Amino acid sequence: MKLGKKHLSMWMLILLLSFGLAACASEPDANSGSSDDDAAAGNEEGTGGDLVIDTKSELVSLDPHGVNDVPSGNVQSNIYETLVFFDENMDIQNGLAEDWKQVDENTLEFKLREGITFTDGEPFNAEAVKANIDRITDEDIASQRAFLFADISEINVVDDYTIQFITEEPSASLIFSFAHNGGSMISPKSIEEDYAAMENGETSGSVIGTNPVGTGIFKLDEWASGNFVRLVKNEDYWDGEAKLDSVTFQVVSEDNTRLANIETGSAHISEPTAPSDVNRVENSDVMDIVQSDSLNVSYIGFNTEREPFDDVRVRRAISMAINNEDVVNNLYNGYGTPAKGPIAPGVIGYDDSIEPIEYNPEEAKKLLEEAGIEDGFEITISTNDTTERQDLATFVQAELGKVGLDVNIDIVEWGAYLEQTAQGDTDMFVLGWSSATGDADYALEPLFHSKNKGNAGNRSFYENEEVDALLDEAKNELDTTKRNELYSQVQEILIEEAPLLYTHHKVELNAVANTVHGFYRHPTGDFWLKDVYVD
Repeated sequence: MKLGKKHLSMWMLILLLSFGLAACASEPDANSGSSDDDAAAGNEEGTGGDLVIDTKSELVSLDPHGVNDVPSGNVQSNIYETLVFFDENMDIQNGLAEDWKQVDENTLEFKLREGITFTDGEPFNAEAVKANIDRITDEDIASQRAFLFADISEINVVDDYTIQFITEEPSASLIFSFAHNGGSMISPKSIEEDYAAMENGETSGSVIGTNPVGTGIFKLDEWASGNFVRLVKNEDYWDGEAKLDSVTFQVVSEDNTRLANIETGSAHISEPTAPSDVNRVENSDVMDIVQSDSLNVSYIGFNTEREPFDDVRVRRAISMAINNEDVVNNLYNGYGTPAKGPIAPGVIGYDDSIEPIEYNPEEAKKLLEEAGIEDGFEITISTNDTTERQDLATFVQAELGKVGLDVNIDIVEWGAYLEQTAQGDTDMFVLGWSSATGDADYALEPLFHSKNKGNAGNRSFYENEEVDALLDEAKNELDTTKRNELYSQVQEILIEEAPLLYTHHKVELNAVANTVHGFYRHPTGDFWLKDVYVD
């Protein structure tokens, strides 16, 4: 996926203070689970159906300002919308905003679409936008996504459908933040009700997290916690209603059961599908594999505040003991790319010239000896119940055993796992991060800036003053060449200090029933379901 030239044009737009791209609110021709050529191209006459997606993990919350996990995001992105969005090429397109422009290097202005209402009847306007950004940046909310809009120092409501965001310093990444799911627009009435609940002792998101109200193509019908979430189409959607009547995200933890459900017709899509199950899917007469490129980096994190991982020699030694080529080829059947560092190819700021930590088990042993780590030192790798992550943890366990480390594996339920890693209650942990804005700022700042320790993304609790300063400088640098040079420096430091063991950039795999047409998974990982229908 080649993104560089398109993104460069984006920067030229910002530098020239020009208007945003023309409106384009509909999804592109989508991939399909069917081998039928017409269906794969998207049959405009096809409509209807009740889509069932079997998911391994339950969503955490339907509050888009409150959580940052993929299971939640896949549901939220079909309920809420953003002012702008990324198309299939990661180019900015207009969404709830009909236009945008960089008034000057410190002022970003949006002209909003008129006549749109939230599903509770509340009008979408500039005041609603202001209420949302005020909420996500409110310290009392403690949003995991507040960093996306932290540069905003002032919000100016020009009129009912024009709003400006002022920053103290130039912010090259701000327009991308508005395309992120964290910028989803929630009904201002829901926001008021949520604040009222907080005044009565409830936690933030107690209202929004279970009763979402957006402007999107679907709206919540029912959420049976631990079992399913069902959405029904928004028949008053401003840009033409969805083809599906409903979509149900059904929690099915077992990989084999998810595939069996497609085979028996009780489900249509398996999320995720393990690489080891691809042959089963490809040999089936009722389903196919849909492969989707991603902007993800998969990694094993070190708790850098806990011994012995506070010693860079230990982190580098463990990184040297793992062969990323073997990870991709042996564990994931070639579905992925070995990682050099923390950024996926295709993300703005990725430096292909950087050298990764080399695979060298003998040198790893020497580093461990220098660090005073004797044979048999016991550590624990924590992971959630995803097959791919369990396989990775098992592989690393075996490889570290070869250099004298005694490794245990702790498997934790998804919601509890997020809480555990956010609190730093781990030695090592298996996770991934998708650069959902296609930009190095989002790829690096959440994971490595010291201000984002814990829930916001820095679950390795890494702190480096030079990295913080470089990230801050790059965020405010509008010159593309200078900005990329800063990010190259950051990548070199992060490879040298190894707060994470960067393993691979994965390909997303989904088994999809042949009866499903128009299914498309965006590079950010979101399911685009507007043009989906079921035979």
